[in-house]
This record gives sequence, structure tokens and C-alpha cells, in this order.
Amino acid sequence: MLSARTIVLWAVGLGLVAVGSVVLLLVTLGSGEPQDGVRLDVVRTAASIVLGTGGAAALLLTARRQRYAELDLVQKDHDATERRVTELYGKAADQLGSDKAPVRLAGLYALERLAQGNPAHRQTIVNLVCAYLRMPFTPPPEARVRGRIGPRDAHRFQELEVRQTATALLAAHLRPDRPEVFWADITLDLSNATLVKPTLTHARIGSASFAGTTFVGPATFRGTTFSGTADFRDTWFRDLADFRRVAFGDSVFRGAAFEGGTDFGVHTAAKLAGARARTSDVRRKWPDGWEEQAVDGDWAVLVASRERR
Repeated sequence: MLSARTIVLWAVGLGLVAVGSVVLLLVTLGSGEPQDGVRLDVVRTAASIVLGTGGAAALLLTARRQRYAELDLVQKDHDATERRVTELYGKAADQLGSDKAPVRLAGLYALERLAQGNPAHRQTIVNLVCAYLRMPFTPPPEARVRGRIGPRDAHRFQELEVRQTATALLAAHLRPDRPEVFWADITLDLSNATLVKPTLTHARIGSASFAGTTFVGPATFRGTTFSGTADFRDTWFRDLADFRRVAFGDSVFRGAAFEGGTDFGVHTAAKLAGARARTSDVRRKWPDGWEEQAVDGDWAVLVASRERR
């Protein structure tokens, strides 16, 4: 807004322009005693200069008013969009809290659409989905006995479907080979979660925490890139752990337990100090420079091999 002082200064400035124009024209055009015709021409010319200056000032004010009107419209549109995003976000979050599996699934897909259309909210929505996956969960019996399950286990199978959908949605948006749906620079916090058969292949992730996480069924990270730290401390791999061609910015596996088959291939470099492996008849391929060292009848620890030392 223009203050009264600014308006007064502009008025004084126009007056000075008028006076200055008259004086300058009289000095320039009037030699000796200026005649009435010359004086009249001087006044007319000075008036034209003042009117032109005033017109320029009015044009400037009009342009300024138009600019502020456009900025106000943009701000109102932004506020309306943010209100709509907040409302949709709140409704989808409420759906995730439903006791009905189809409603929870609808909430997940609503959050996915919201994140796809609003990049600024993607990390927040990923955080919400990760928080849902961190909620306590006991996996149901194996699929082969589903025909004999009772009502008590039916809810767990439904919850398993919701959770596997959540992990699949995250995985689908973390693959850079699908640029139209790729969400860049995403971090994951899935610490202390229970994940059933997660498949996170050929993904690109910022940093990720799986500290204390239990992986039930094959855990597949093949071809994934972690640009930040991948924290697998105290993680429990109950079945196959596939880390072939994984690129770590930094990695921590201290306290991790590998019970099933393990495959780091020949291209993956990881810090496995403090990790353990159950001694069993399963195939394990560790990164170059690491080997198992028996500590008791059931477990071995990962230590740096002599070549690495």
C-alpha cells in the first residue's frame, strides 16, 4: 500500500517538475523580455510535460495495482490448493485407520494419487505410509493352509494384503527407469517394522533405516542404489536376503541376523562387521573381503578376511 507520505512526495515532485519546466523553457526560449506569445507557449509546453509525467505515474500505479492483483490471485489459488491437499490428506489418513481392509486400501491409493500430483508433499506421504508399516503386525500362517484358517486369522490375511500393497506402491515410485512416476530424493524409515516378502529392486533411495526390522520371506534389494546411509542394524532376515548389485553410500549391518540364504553377488560392497549368520546348509555369498567365523554351534559372525586385513 502507498503511504500518505509517498503520495505527498509524488505531488511535490510533480509540482517541482512543473516549476522547473517553466523556468527552463523561459531561460531557453525567452531572450531579453519574453513576449506574451512566448510565455503562453512556455506554459503550454510545461503543462504538457507535467501531464505526461502525471500520466506516466498513473500508468505505473495501474501496472502496480495489476501486479498486486495477479499476485493476490496466485496466492489465493495456492491457498485453495493447499486446503484441498490438506483435506484429501486428512481423509486418506482417516481411511488408513479404518478397521476394514478395503477402506485402508482405498486410503493408500488416495495417498498415492495425492503424492503423484503434489511433489512437495511426497516425502510427507511416504513418511505416513512408512509409519503405517511400522505398526505392530504378526504375519498370518503360510498360504498353503489358508483353507483351514479361522475368523481370527482372516483379519491378519487382510492386513497382510494391505501391507504388501503399501510396500509395492513405494517400490513402484522409487524406480528411476520409470521417470513418469519416479519420486526422487525419498528417504525411508521402516525401522522395527515387519515386512513380508518385500521387493525393492532397481530403486534409487536417499537414506533408509531398517534398524530392528524383521523380514519374513525373501527380501529382495537387487540393483538398488542408496545414495545415503542404509541402516540394517539388528535386522532379522528370516529367509533369503538378496543384495546383488546394490550400491551403498554407506551401510551398517551391525547386529543383523541372516537365517536363510544370502547373496551379495560380486559387485556389492557392504560393511558387515558385527553381523551374524546361522550355521545351516544354505547358500551364502558374502561381499569380497568378508567371511564367517564360528562362535557357537548355531551362529557365526562376519569378520574381515585375511586378504581384507
